[in-house]
Amino acid sequence: MTDRLADLTGALLHAARKAGAEAADAIAVAGTSLSIDVRAGVLEQAERSEGLDIGLRVMLGARQACVSASDISPRTMEEMAARAVAMAREAPQDPHAGLAEPGQLAQGWNLAALDLDDPSPEPAPAALEEDARRAEAAALAVAGVSQVQASSAGYGRREIHLAATNGFSGGYARTQRSTSCVAITGEGTAMERDWHGEARVHQADLPDAEEIGRLAGMRAVARSGARKPKTGAYPVVFDERIASSLIGHLLGAINGTAVARGASWLRDAMGAPVLPDGLDLIEDPLRPRIGNSRPFDAEGLQTGRRALVEKGVLQGWVLDLATARKLGLQSTANAMRGTGAPPAPGTTNVALTAGSASREDLLREMGTGLLVTSLIGASINPTTGDYSRGASGFWVQGGEIVWPVNECTIAGNLREMLRSIVPANDARAHLSTRVPSLLVSGLTLAGE
Repeated sequence: MTDRLADLTGALLHAARKAGAEAADAIAVAGTSLSIDVRAGVLEQAERSEGLDIGLRVMLGARQACVSASDISPRTMEEMAARAVAMAREAPQDPHAGLAEPGQLAQGWNLAALDLDDPSPEPAPAALEEDARRAEAAALAVAGVSQVQASSAGYGRREIHLAATNGFSGGYARTQRSTSCVAITGEGTAMERDWHGEARVHQADLPDAEEIGRLAGMRAVARSGARKPKTGAYPVVFDERIASSLIGHLLGAINGTAVARGASWLRDAMGAPVLPDGLDLIEDPLRPRIGNSRPFDAEGLQTGRRALVEKGVLQGWVLDLATARKLGLQSTANAMRGTGAPPAPGTTNVALTAGSASREDLLREMGTGLLVTSLIGASINPTTGDYSRGASGFWVQGGEIVWPVNECTIAGNLREMLRSIVPANDARAHLSTRVPSLLVSGLTLAGE
């Protein structure tokens, strides 16, 4: 399939030149996905999809336009190119748009080292159904689980090829297999639910389905009898399951698109402390067997490991070519794109420095406060960093969990919150975003 995608992108570039484009890039994406849902021991839904999509971006001077299609006939590609060129002629000028210079392009990447494409056969639907059944049965076997809302298993494989008139041509494939389960405890208005899910690039690395279901059941039962906490100012521990959301807000604030627009609460923070002294935030797109790894970005630039934050100090923005040009900087090889839009900056694999304490140690250090295990909705002011989210979890007293919590709101300011975080040592190594549980002091809780 990879050779076929390369041929398609080459044909798109040929059509673009023939239609009058001065420069162009093309992307072809082929994917297969299979998902199975089981409920009450019965197959509830089985879906399989296969698709091939193509996208073309053409440039006329400082004008550009993008088109996409799922029909790969020669006639369609010719029509796409003609339409894109016509659109570009009418598009507003963007002096920052444009392809990479040949000297900027990635060369000699090592797909074998990334190990993103599991060579084992695609699983049969019956095997996925068995995973979903085993997860559901394990959850129902946990005392106190009244029902399983959903138990699912899936598999997917995706191939990408990118080519451009600057001479770049490259592609890669990635696979993923997953199992998840949502369990419920209680009845009527007293119902509470929780879940667990796992996904891996290689099928052999996926944990046992029974363990996934058992953990979902145990988490749900632990939430039985949840109630609102008292309103007040308390420290909060963000459980490892959701702690990455805090770092996600930081990543959004240093994204080149937000910075170039002036719509970032960190727009003036380059070279300033944004995390506690001694903490690093590292991006590494070349981690083997990790779902977001990639050998080059969506503009053909070489990806590599770099520090976004070093010893607490912000080192740089997340940039593609266009945002870098707007800011008078160099691209950080963070371009991402689909088939129907131009590139935009985004991050791949990030890791926050781990602490030396366990989550339980953080709870003891906190004393009295809230352990958050789930977040609901969000109200984030992108220019000030003011933060407010619905939350549920567990009330902690004397360093010990005493009862489950629901229907509360936590609020603060992200700049102050991130400067005060204390990390635990429980980040899971297989995740693309590796962030441990985090203790944050001085948040406002709105409960009863």
